[in-house]
Amino acid sequence: MAKRKNHTAHNQTRKAHRNGIKRPHQHTHKSQRGMDPKFLRNLRYAKKNNLSAAVQAKIRGSGNSEKTPEKAPKKTSKPVEEDCEDDE
Repeated sequence: MAKRKNHTAHNQTRKAHRNGIKRPHQHTHKSQRGMDPKFLRNLRYAKKNNLSAAVQAKIRGSGNSEKTPEKAPKKTSKPVEEDCEDDE
C-alpha cells in the first residue's frame, strides 16, 4: 500500500483568524494560597493603613467630620446674580 499524508496545516490559520486569536483571560487577583504567611500578614496591615481618611473614619466609627473631605457645591449653568447697590 502507498503511504498517506499524515498532517497538513491547510486552512487552519484562516479558520483561527476568522474570529481572531485572543489572549487567555487573566484573573484580576492571583490566589494567595501557598504564599508566605508572614508576608500575607504584613500585606493585610499595609492594605489597612493605605485606606483614605474618610474610609478609615467609617471603619473606626469615630464620626470625626473634620478629616472627611467636603463636597464642592454644584455648578449651575446660569451665573449667580448678586445685588449690588452703589453708594452715591
